[in-house]
Amino acid sequence: MNNLKRFALAMACAVISLTGCNNGDDGGFGPPILVTTQIQSDPGFDGDIEQNSPTLFTITQGMSPTVQSVFAGIDPVARTEFRAFLDFPLTGAGGVPGNAVIDSAFLDIYINSLQPNVGNIPILIDLVSFQPPTLIETDFDRSLQPSLASVIVSPPLSQADVGTNVSIDVTPLMIEAQKLGLLDFQVRIMQDLGPAIPILLEIDDTTGADRASFAPLLTVNYF
Repeated sequence: MNNLKRFALAMACAVISLTGCNNGDDGGFGPPILVTTQIQSDPGFDGDIEQNSPTLFTITQGMSPTVQSVFAGIDPVARTEFRAFLDFPLTGAGGVPGNAVIDSAFLDIYINSLQPNVGNIPILIDLVSFQPPTLIETDFDRSLQPSLASVIVSPPLSQADVGTNVSIDVTPLMIEAQKLGLLDFQVRIMQDLGPAIPILLEIDDTTGADRASFAPLLTVNYF
């Protein structure tokens, strides 16, 4: 009877070994370990570009005591368009290794306001690469600064999102950034293409003591 038990145990161990399960030994072949890292945006490179006319742009880059947010959408008064840019460094401690396999990625942004306080704004997020990370006028244009990958925020943002943290699945963008070996995960946030909707989105990018709670955050899960 004991021999039968030993034989059954040996067979079970063999099956476990063949299926790649780790029995706790250092030499075991266990499943890959999922790692989660969280990266705050770089407030020195975050910013927005306002198109005042077909040939005139206003660039605001870098958070300061008087600039604590970035904007995307169309100003309901001036009818000028804003496109926001966020920069997340991928290298260094707490980054994403170059050989990592991306499982998922989420962009968290805190919505300070929607102006006016009615209606919905459809949002498009482009993966872009502006290096060195200094914004220039052509970064506004999707032809001159083409999207490397894009996602549409669904559902469109509304007043229900104001004063809350919105988590957006940007996995396809992070996979593409990893495939291209980008040093930074950089996104352009804009009103989705289509009929112009005069709503302006304000995204919190504070540099204050509560930055950890409100600033843009990229969460990446990888193997």
